[in-house]
Amino acid sequence: MPLALLDRHAEAIRSGALVPVLGPGVLADVRDVKTGEALPIDPGPLSTALNNGRPMAPKLACEFTRAAMNVELKRGRSAVERFLTELHRPERWSTAQLHTKLAELAPPYLLDLNRDAGMQTLMRSTTSSYFLIRGLARMAGPAVRYELWRCEEGLCRPLPIDAEPEDGQPILFKPAGSPLPKPLFLASDADYVDYLTELMGGLAVPAFLKPQRMGKHYLLLGFELDNDTERMMLTDLLYGAAGGTAVIKAPTRKARNFCARLGLEIMEADLRAALSPETETA
Repeated sequence: MPLALLDRHAEAIRSGALVPVLGPGVLADVRDVKTGEALPIDPGPLSTALNNGRPMAPKLACEFTRAAMNVELKRGRSAVERFLTELHRPERWSTAQLHTKLAELAPPYLLDLNRDAGMQTLMRSTTSSYFLIRGLARMAGPAVRYELWRCEEGLCRPLPIDAEPEDGQPILFKPAGSPLPKPLFLASDADYVDYLTELMGGLAVPAFLKPQRMGKHYLLLGFELDNDTERMMLTDLLYGAAGGTAVIKAPTRKARNFCARLGLEIMEADLRAALSPETETA
């Protein structure tokens, strides 16, 4: 189709009635521009990369947050932050096909649970400005678990915690952080425990966004929904959802139960195949 699902819902995405939500699978076609190597997105390869190319124990490698916690305890938090900063250097990677299409559609609100800078890089060149929200964890001082930035003309300016977007300014919400405008990531179990606690307490979502997101429909792309942390994040980030669709090739019982609880219809399809030009008439 290519991207027929997005084309079919283009108007709803442009209007903000349907909010795209991006998971790891969205980055499956991203390649190192020099070596052609795929960006590690699954917990196993990602944990191996974090561990300097050495496979980690299965009980750690099954979830990246566990692997990150293990490395943090052994080598310090800075080791994990350095790894993610280097891994997600924007100039290192090709552009995800889905990112390009979303940049063309210019959704007013986009929720991206990945740690890469792909959408930020595209929005920097395709929009005059955008409003960036990034998650914070385990930070002393702030009363909230987010930071706000106004990005325009290639530069991002930090904003106070009560700032709001200008009229018509698109919103990009990256709860797990990104390398731009300065490296900031949620990675370890400890990060997510802190962030989820404050998310459930209402302190990880800006006040202006809480009423705006009520009654929205969501389009979940690149998720398998078999990870407890991922489902807990989405449960609160999608609070007030009126329904939507989750594209999952082989949904598990956990995924089906989660989608039923949030009123999401499951489209059983492989995301990469769905985005391939060869399936245009499918």
